Amino acid sequence: MTTHKVGTHEEWLAARNQLLAKEKEHTRRGDQLAQERRNLPWVPIEKEYRFDTDQGPVTLPELFDGRSQLIVYHFMFGPAYTAGCPSCSSEADSFNGAVPHLNARDVTFTCVSRAPLDKLQAYKRRMGWSFPWVSSYGSDYNFDLEVSRPEQATREALAGGVSPVAAGLAQECGTEPVAYLSEAPVLSSYALEDGIAYLTYSTTARGLEFMMGHYGLLDRTPLGRNEGEPPERWVRRHDEYPQHARG
Repeated sequence: MTTHKVGTHEEWLAARNQLLAKEKEHTRRGDQLAQERRNLPWVPIEKEYRFDTDQGPVTLPELFDGRSQLIVYHFMFGPAYTAGCPSCSSEADSFNGAVPHLNARDVTFTCVSRAPLDKLQAYKRRMGWSFPWVSSYGSDYNFDLEVSRPEQATREALAGGVSPVAAGLAQECGTEPVAYLSEAPVLSSYALEDGIAYLTYSTTARGLEFMMGHYGLLDRTPLGRNEGEPPERWVRRHDEYPQHARG
């Protein structure tokens, strides 16, 4: 850090003001993109799906829980996993506290995974989360929305080998790479109108970074994410960091 440019407060303020103008433009562009997301066409979900919840089986429209909007986060936790994906778990730490605020704006939030409900409930207790989490075990939902894919298709796609990162993440989830990579993290938004659920938006990969609150904070520190090149796989479940790192 000591090799970084050092200047006076006046020099810092001038550079900061130049950066502020760019940050404001970035914010305005973000507002435009948000409107473009809302302008996407709606796709009716005509097939009936059932999900296992803490209150019993429900349909997709019933997941709205009396509200007109629904956000579904497809949490990577396949049937063969023994624990949820570490990256998804780090996101969950951020959105867990957001649920009441979403509910207040006519939005229901839930996570959906293919693991049986009892596995999800046990992991949720371990992590200390309170957000709704339902199971699509035995349903075509994940496959129809191309959030999950059959393991045979994954096996064929991995004919050239598995990356060390994927192998490591699979091990952390207590499963094999094929089972791990048959799931994907996806955020989907729905609207409910006249009893019909419509898919309105979906994103994955780096489109999900906004859900990782710690990234935005790290981006504003002197060292940033400090992940190295190639990026270090440093994210862990919050109860797995060394004690001195947890504070």
